[in-house]
Amino acid sequence: MSEWTWEWTGYDPAAERLRESLCTLGNGYFATRGAVPECRAGLVHCPGTYAAGCYNRLESAVAGRQVVNEDLVNLPNWLLLRFRLRRTEGAWGPWFSPDRHALLDHRHTLDLRRATLTRAFRHRGDEACVLGVEQTRLVHMGDPHLAALRTVFTADDWSGEVEIESCLDGEVINGNVHRYRALNRRHVTQLRTGTEEPHTVWLSCRTSTSDIAVAMAARTTVVADLAPVSSELRPGRHHAVHRLVVPIAPRQPVTVEKTVTLHTSRDTAISDPLGEAVDRLSTAEDFPGLLDSHVAAWERLWQRADIQVPGEAGRILRFHLFHVLQTLSPHTADLDVGVPARGLHGEAYRGHVFWDELFVLPYLNLHFPEVSLGLLNYRYRRLPRACRAAAAIGRAGAMYPWQSGSDGREETQEWHLNPHSGHWLPDHSRLQHHVGSAIAYNVWQYCEATGDTEYLHTKGAEMLVQIARFWTDLAVFDPGLGRYRIRGVVGPDEYHDSYPGAALPGLDDNAYTNVTAAWVLTRTLDLLRRLPAWRREELFERVRMDGNELTKWDEISRRLRVPFHQGVISQFEGYGDLAELDWDAYRTRYGSIRRLDRILEAEGDTVNRYKASKQADVLMLDYLFSPTELRQLFLRLGYDLDDEAWRRTVDYYLQRTSHGSTLSGLVHGLVLARARRAEAWQYVQEALEADIADIQGGTTGEGIHLGAMAGTLDLVQRGLTGLETREDALWLDPVPLPALSEYGFSLRYRGHWGVGVRRRGGQLEIGVPDSEEKPIRVVLADRAVTIAPGETCTLVLAES
Repeated sequence: MSEWTWEWTGYDPAAERLRESLCTLGNGYFATRGAVPECRAGLVHCPGTYAAGCYNRLESAVAGRQVVNEDLVNLPNWLLLRFRLRRTEGAWGPWFSPDRHALLDHRHTLDLRRATLTRAFRHRGDEACVLGVEQTRLVHMGDPHLAALRTVFTADDWSGEVEIESCLDGEVINGNVHRYRALNRRHVTQLRTGTEEPHTVWLSCRTSTSDIAVAMAARTTVVADLAPVSSELRPGRHHAVHRLVVPIAPRQPVTVEKTVTLHTSRDTAISDPLGEAVDRLSTAEDFPGLLDSHVAAWERLWQRADIQVPGEAGRILRFHLFHVLQTLSPHTADLDVGVPARGLHGEAYRGHVFWDELFVLPYLNLHFPEVSLGLLNYRYRRLPRACRAAAAIGRAGAMYPWQSGSDGREETQEWHLNPHSGHWLPDHSRLQHHVGSAIAYNVWQYCEATGDTEYLHTKGAEMLVQIARFWTDLAVFDPGLGRYRIRGVVGPDEYHDSYPGAALPGLDDNAYTNVTAAWVLTRTLDLLRRLPAWRREELFERVRMDGNELTKWDEISRRLRVPFHQGVISQFEGYGDLAELDWDAYRTRYGSIRRLDRILEAEGDTVNRYKASKQADVLMLDYLFSPTELRQLFLRLGYDLDDEAWRRTVDYYLQRTSHGSTLSGLVHGLVLARARRAEAWQYVQEALEADIADIQGGTTGEGIHLGAMAGTLDLVQRGLTGLETREDALWLDPVPLPALSEYGFSLRYRGHWGVGVRRRGGQLEIGVPDSEEKPIRVVLADRAVTIAPGETCTLVLAES
């Protein structure tokens, strides 16, 4: 392996699903898991293909109830290509399968720079004929509707024939997540297949309820010294097959190129997905030509986004960046899609959009702001639905869903399965209304990074106002406390969704929820004061707003309650009254207790009784806000949060968190790095290894954790540098992390492309490329400098 390549050697059926996720190739429009081409879906393999935003809704019977779930659809399998051998005048052997045939060696190589997956192995047939096979695939980054697979067969000391079956397989279900097997999983219907001589087969279908038309076309050709003996195109009920028989001689390679196009009715500037797929295929280049243009497209991406960190941490960070770019590429900017929590790599969380853009957009804002803008517009288009959701429960403003899919309705399941107990349990995570604050935060950060005041003053302002209205209406004044309270919510922790023995779900005064709500109100008030008068009038008219509302916003932003106990911030009101958990006893009994909620429920207990958090909740505040901004927020609310109180709070929750989310190590790593704590690296390492080591015990095979991957990039870019984009300047407050003491990356800041930032030793070097743009102002704790285009400034950092 090198800094740009990752290898998997041997063949282990138990590890295939994990490898398939990690070897997924995509381009932002669609992605295909890294399954071996000859195998259909089953218990071992899941050759899933997923198009961004392609959802379908099905009804299922679960535990005697009818439930409806919307899923990202597993589309027909374009990858399928199998082969079998026979010696001259011999009988055909069986179709090759790695699960039935011995492999002399087997290796997968993922090349990040070229974005290709190459598989090489040697196979001994039933008649002792050894065949070398090398397969290289790509999902084209230049043309998002193209993919290709090249297979090269090389015989050792024997002659004969190889039969190849290249197939488009429409007999697919959503089968990647075993927990969902009790649900209705067949999403594609109305299958049709056909052929076009001499090399093309096609398949079309529709999703059963969302009625999205999907079309694929495949061209399979042979490059060899000897022409195929036969070539037959076979349309079928569920499959479109091209079967070829090709002569093979010792050490004379036979190359099979399979090129595929994919279109759906969600595409723009087309009239017919099938016609477009067939037409685009007819003009597609051969594999070498496609590879060249694909690699060139990736080279342009790496120029804008590469990160340089020495050692294994650097390799992993580049691996994470690769998967982020495969899910959220420049093609994403033209699509109506959000950030799928598990990428386009699997079916966990049903492909839904949660709050993960909170961890993704800070990175994208400074590299691919057009992608950030597209993702924010996904939220803006669903603002009317969020307003209707709030009105349905008697609230003003916009109540965004915790889980979103095609149209912005609440997609959170009402029941979820605990695999430890086999019980179906009510799911109250839809009460995580803090997702609205995350959307507001993302709008603000995007506009600060890009200077896009037009967006901030129009669509951004409209979202901020409606989210602020929701918080204002949800907050209730408590005369006894003299403060406003937000009741009946669930915080980022997710473990706690009600008080012990309570009849109704929800918690009161979740600190993270209340503080971020206060931030939304404060920022929106600031924005409205700064808006030109005509803009403000236009906005008020559009949202039917009376300026008198602002007085109450200001009052609530200063008087929302933040509970404390024992000198630390309480995660929610009453947290300090919960029982302490015997952490050592549970670790001894179960080993991994990341999903402590499931363990306790299987014992007939509930995590609601204990001071135990799944992931960072209160500490998320330090992830979002600089220490200065967080202190100012608390002062505005009437609380003095000094360094000692925050240190006690960090220590308190470190001892009471099970890290049941991949985001937990990430947040704790950044929080501890800011606090100059030695144990920060332990949590950063956990965040780096979350997916490659599958630390959640099998979940990565159901899709990567996109927020955690992007968050590790942000940890270097924003966490270690203390980078903030505000007041038309780059603010830096570098923190020491000895294991990551050297790093470099480039930024796109305002009109400047390729602003270089590099830390080495005790110095921070900032280079601004030559252009006609204005100089950049850089502010550190003890000084400010202005760097003109074409200049490089080296700053000596103070000892920490």
